[in-house]
Amino acid sequence: MRYSDKKAERAAAQIHRGGNSDQEQSAAAARTNRTPLNRSVQLLAVMSAKAISEQTGKEFLYKHICTSAAVQNRFRYANVTPETDFTRLAQEHPWLLTERLVVKPDQLIKRRGKLGLVGVNLDLNGVQEWLKPRLMKETTVRDHVLFHHEGGVDVGDVDAKAQKLLIGVDEKISEDLVKKNLLTSVSNDKKAILSSFIVGLFNLYEDLFFTYLEINPLVVTKDGVYVLDMAAKIDATADYICKAKWGDVEFPPPFGREAYPEEAYIADLDAKSGASLKLTLLNPRGRIWTMVAGGGASVVYSDTICDLGGVDELANYGEYSGAPSEQQTYDYAKTILSLMTREKHRDGKVLIIGGSIANFTNVAATFKGIVRAIKDYQVPLKEHEVTIFVRRGGPNYQEGLRVMGEVGKTTGIPIHVFGTETHMTAIVGMALGHRPIPNQPPVAAHTANFLLNSSGSTSVRHSLPRTASFSENRARVEASPAKKVKTGAPAVPLTSSFSFPAAKATTLFSKHTKSLVWGMQTRAVQGMLDFDYVCSREEPSVAAMVYPFTGDHKQKFYWGHKEILIPVYKNMGDAMKKHPDVDVLINFASLRSAFDSTMETMQYPQIHTIAIIAEGIPEAHTRRIIKTADEKGVTIIGPATGCFKIGNTGGMLDNILASKLYRPGSVAYVSRSGGMSNELNNIISRTTDGVFEGVAIGGDRYPGSVFTDHVLRYQDTPGVKMIVVLGEIGGTEEYKICQAIKQGRITKPVVCWCIGTCATMFSSEVQFGHAGACANQASETAVAKNKALKEAGAFVPKSFDELGEIIKSVYDDLVAKGVIQPAEEVPPPTVPMDYSWARELGLIRKPASFMTSICDERGQELIYAGMPITEVFKSEIGLGGTLGLLWFQRRLPRYACQFIEMCLMVTADHGPAVSGAHNTIVCARAGKDLISSLTSGLLTIGDRFGGALDAAAKQFSKAFDSGMLPMEFVNKMKKDGKLIMGIGHRVKSINNPDMRVQILKDFVKQHFPSTQLLDYALDVEKITTSKKPNLILNVDGFIGVAFVDLLRTCGGFTRDEADEFVEIGALNGIFVLGRSMGFIGHYLDQKRLRQGLYRHPWDDISYVLPEHMSM
Repeated sequence: MRYSDKKAERAAAQIHRGGNSDQEQSAAAARTNRTPLNRSVQLLAVMSAKAISEQTGKEFLYKHICTSAAVQNRFRYANVTPETDFTRLAQEHPWLLTERLVVKPDQLIKRRGKLGLVGVNLDLNGVQEWLKPRLMKETTVRDHVLFHHEGGVDVGDVDAKAQKLLIGVDEKISEDLVKKNLLTSVSNDKKAILSSFIVGLFNLYEDLFFTYLEINPLVVTKDGVYVLDMAAKIDATADYICKAKWGDVEFPPPFGREAYPEEAYIADLDAKSGASLKLTLLNPRGRIWTMVAGGGASVVYSDTICDLGGVDELANYGEYSGAPSEQQTYDYAKTILSLMTREKHRDGKVLIIGGSIANFTNVAATFKGIVRAIKDYQVPLKEHEVTIFVRRGGPNYQEGLRVMGEVGKTTGIPIHVFGTETHMTAIVGMALGHRPIPNQPPVAAHTANFLLNSSGSTSVRHSLPRTASFSENRARVEASPAKKVKTGAPAVPLTSSFSFPAAKATTLFSKHTKSLVWGMQTRAVQGMLDFDYVCSREEPSVAAMVYPFTGDHKQKFYWGHKEILIPVYKNMGDAMKKHPDVDVLINFASLRSAFDSTMETMQYPQIHTIAIIAEGIPEAHTRRIIKTADEKGVTIIGPATGCFKIGNTGGMLDNILASKLYRPGSVAYVSRSGGMSNELNNIISRTTDGVFEGVAIGGDRYPGSVFTDHVLRYQDTPGVKMIVVLGEIGGTEEYKICQAIKQGRITKPVVCWCIGTCATMFSSEVQFGHAGACANQASETAVAKNKALKEAGAFVPKSFDELGEIIKSVYDDLVAKGVIQPAEEVPPPTVPMDYSWARELGLIRKPASFMTSICDERGQELIYAGMPITEVFKSEIGLGGTLGLLWFQRRLPRYACQFIEMCLMVTADHGPAVSGAHNTIVCARAGKDLISSLTSGLLTIGDRFGGALDAAAKQFSKAFDSGMLPMEFVNKMKKDGKLIMGIGHRVKSINNPDMRVQILKDFVKQHFPSTQLLDYALDVEKITTSKKPNLILNVDGFIGVAFVDLLRTCGGFTRDEADEFVEIGALNGIFVLGRSMGFIGHYLDQKRLRQGLYRHPWDDISYVLPEHMSM
């Protein structure tokens, strides 16, 4: 029995077959001594999903299901590995010795019972015997062709036999509905139990964001239900919603593929990063390795490798995207290089570093991490005869390619670099020997060249020589459409009566479109304004921004050369009310808040189009968004460009100008992948007169709009002369395009290619970069869809590698027929480069406002004076060592670190009576905060209180260095009428010594290599105490002279450096830092004691007024 909580018109056929565990069923019957009623239950939704183990699925069910039906066989389990000690296992789980047991692999294997991989009705010894020939042994899963002349052979095809009940979005399920639609063949005495269980199971399915839930078989008796085999998937993007109920879920790897520690390492990096880092190992011994930027691009490269015959040698699938840092890119790259240099290949190896044209990622910055990794692995790379092919585009890609080429020259590793002048996948053909490697590829203009208008401003569009790839010698691709439908329907039957609803709006955007931007995305908004300006719009397309986390204010932006202000509202209602001409919302909310903000937006009827930038929204939420949008006539899209630019689409301004997106061409496209949009812009601009409009609908399983929504708009738009569709594996939307072509609803030429053709060639399941990129039946494969499109009459290349050539061929044919008449180019207005970007590119320089040499927080981890924070802790240098790094820029000896810490300890406090503590207490009792109270105390530190460390160090050092005898020094100070700083104490004396000084003296004498200045000061003390017993060397004076000895003799400083630290006041910092601890203590003490406002008593004040005032 299957439930599918999806809209019928949005449904994509999906087949999941659950194997029958007949043995378990029999075992259950034996346990209950009753005749079982056998049923299978499937709950299915086609969405982004991750398979979970049967153990996890049953834990969820037993813990969270709410049903009146008694679930009898509460789940108990024990995990067994090759290292398991069965004696200890029995001690931990005593029930293993008393119960009859079922044993089976929990590894996402389908039809385990049919394959002999389920042992039933065993005791613990029987389990051990069953495991001996199977545990850690390879199992081959084969397809079987079954035939019986009478039929009726149970092959477990639940989809063909089960009754179905569709539950719409936001609809509820009831027991009566279940009985009426699903339980017609069930005996009456079982209906109540089953209907209650199924309703509870469906509610569990929704509450815990399952995407697939199958129980097969389910045993039902009058006492309740027995859950036997289970298979389940959950929507991993709902982790932030379900974390409390899910706990920590471990997702097992697909059956047939090992789980590698490197995959786990990259997954951990991905989890800790805002970027996207993915790695799947397919064949660690393969010779073809990839390092691709972008989810869509990663599929395209894998496709091309497989299409060119490299499937058996393809070692990995993966991607890095989302602007990873240099360190993250380095960690990812070194993992790849480490894996590919473990085993040699007789033909050597190739590494393909590819990607589409980035929107905002600084390509040169990400390449720095890859370059570091290549330098670190240069020896093994040369030993394994690795050749590297690089193709990349995007911000600052020219510098990135230059650096990559230089590292090839310096290391001796063959590295071939190409930019946007080269078709994205052309390097695959070069790497596999299918096309020649150009000696000197065309050199692209520098990023900064967009500042100037092109000198060829009067040239005709498409008059410049453009090539999609280095394929001059390749035969011209036939431009005529493929033959019409041949015998044999496509994998998904499409009836001739299929109707195509009219598009919600033929034109989504115009040159007068006004939008709201949700989120403080200033960079994206500035990019939109720059695009508006070069398109010669009269005013900005962004009317306002909505950001709930600040108050209403205005944000400064540039409109060409001048600055303008755009309002920012805290409340969306205020923005809508004040800007009634807005009809587009661009939603930059995260996947966690995109649902709420989008649903709120659709309350306002003035909004006709919503662009959602976030991917990975829980798909139960996505379906609700789609339902509401359909009801309200709102179009939901992803990034787009045309006469209106959404967010970062199209990349930075240099790419927009290079792709000529500032004026309309004749070609409109729709793509799943936002990352591939820039590549389509590039291909189309180099092979045609350019893009009229381009839309990315997103890679999630439930996009807000579908291909036909936009293809039909393009068909009805006069300015569009040809259409390009970039589909992908998964779903069946492309078949609607086939039907529209057959029925004549689409008459304009359609060039179409579905990426993901490699999926059918992999031996195990691979989850591609997009959540929706997964075929659940044969008709959803890219190969099947490409075939159907070609048979319907679309122009379909043999591979993505030929896409540009097909587009050029169709375009040239339309020009020849006069359908397209290329117009003259009109140069766009110039837009100045942003200062921050110009500086990042190294085009300008500016004196820094600040300089620092002690700390750097910009990298992967904090650095103190050149020492990473992790090393600070590993070295256990303590607080004294940390102070040495930050104050003195030195790694001090251990005894020096200890001495600093001792100084902080002995200066921490000296009671509440001293002026600093007194001020702090008075301030605290006046109700002031910690910072104010602490500052009040610190302001009393000076020559008279606590500030004698520097002065004492200076006076004693000067006297000692000048060769004065101690007596001469004392006499001189007396003659000059000056106090000797660091000498004297109000309470302590030669007869009542200060134990703080004594503790420090013992340590210094034992550990310091020399104490010349201290000895000099002690000689001075002998003279002063002979005159008066309390003229001792106090703690300030001791620390001052001892610190000078430390700086001069520890070996880390020159004499000039040591004197400089004394001169600039470093030693007083010791007292300030130490005494701050005491002042804070006094503050907290007063607050804890709840002391009131302090008022000094009159009797402790001597009132001395002038005589004339007292009379």
